[in-house]
Amino acid sequence: MTRALNKLTAQAAKAAAPGKISDGGGLWLHKRDDGGSQWVLRVVVHGRRREMGLGGYPTVSLREAREAADKWRGMVRQGLDPIKERERQRREAERNIHLLKDIALDAFESRKAELKGDGTAGRWFSPLELHILPKLGKVPVADIDQRDIRDTLAPIWHTKADTARKAINRLGICLRHAAALGLDVDLQATDKAKALLGKTRHKPTNIPAMNWREVPAFYQSLNGGTGTELALRLLILTAVRSHPLRHLRLDQIDGDVWTIPGEAMKGRRDATPDFRVPLSREALAVIEQAKPFARDGFLFPGIRKGVISDMTMGKFMDRRGLEARPHGFRSSFRDWTAEATNTPREVAETCLGHTAGGAVERAYRRTDFIEQRHALMERWSATLKADNRKVVAISIAAEQ
Repeated sequence: MTRALNKLTAQAAKAAAPGKISDGGGLWLHKRDDGGSQWVLRVVVHGRRREMGLGGYPTVSLREAREAADKWRGMVRQGLDPIKERERQRREAERNIHLLKDIALDAFESRKAELKGDGTAGRWFSPLELHILPKLGKVPVADIDQRDIRDTLAPIWHTKADTARKAINRLGICLRHAAALGLDVDLQATDKAKALLGKTRHKPTNIPAMNWREVPAFYQSLNGGTGTELALRLLILTAVRSHPLRHLRLDQIDGDVWTIPGEAMKGRRDATPDFRVPLSREALAVIEQAKPFARDGFLFPGIRKGVISDMTMGKFMDRRGLEARPHGFRSSFRDWTAEATNTPREVAETCLGHTAGGAVERAYRRTDFIEQRHALMERWSATLKADNRKVVAISIAAEQ
């Protein structure tokens, strides 16, 4: 057998006429009439003859062709089909190229247009970045299974249930993105992981909120004239979320109406997404007081750049020894409307920017109750400015 190998020389291979020339051991050089040449290895696997291309000549030299032939003949001796084995190795190499971290970034880029502010706040990507990618980021996405996901999220599955839920949902999106790219992934891996992890024991807690009867005293204590205090006052007066309040621009205010762009409103998908906020006389007075602080069009700028942070307002309340958070004033306002007024539910919910009613009802209702909300916000500001004795009297009357 050894004598039958390596029949060709480099010079003979170069000078050979068109046709098939054997180098021995099943290695052939096929020279075509058009001048092209191809190395072919013929082997018999499981009683079936297989022909395997090893590349073009002279790009693949005689020495390289012999080395490749030796490698694949070794596979045949192990009972493996060299063509199938080469395909398996090619797929393995492709899996190694498509790491989860790269797929996650590509999925994020594809979804930026759907996210508020093109995802610059980082809330979509951060669950992946903090809890998935440190352990699985360098793993080929096709290799990720439910056990990998379970082991990654087990430490936070019960202690940080909401964060873990977001992380596993984002990972599911990444796996679907990989499948759309043509990669061989297990689309059920996240569901299987949830089954392995079990039901979470963690019970979600609401954001701490101040009782509405205590809000007037707190509101009236915000009399230092600082930007943080004025931001908190306007937050309480309007019952909006922190993000649009902190990003309030002077050009969004027209008379006694503040129009929040739709992209700044959480979860809104309306055909006309902008949200109008009625401004009471007290709210307009607070805005006038805040104007000297304005910078780059923002009414509540940060100390160095950008806008005031939610943490700044939260820390102010911490220093006052309060458990309540800035976002909780929305709950305070909603409780006030329910306990101290006869405001229709759809009006109160619209004040908070919530979608009230079913799909059919919303399709026929085209109003945002701006006039009713104006009157309601004037009553709310009057409650906030009233002395404690009047507030107590109001609460007692509401309970009777």
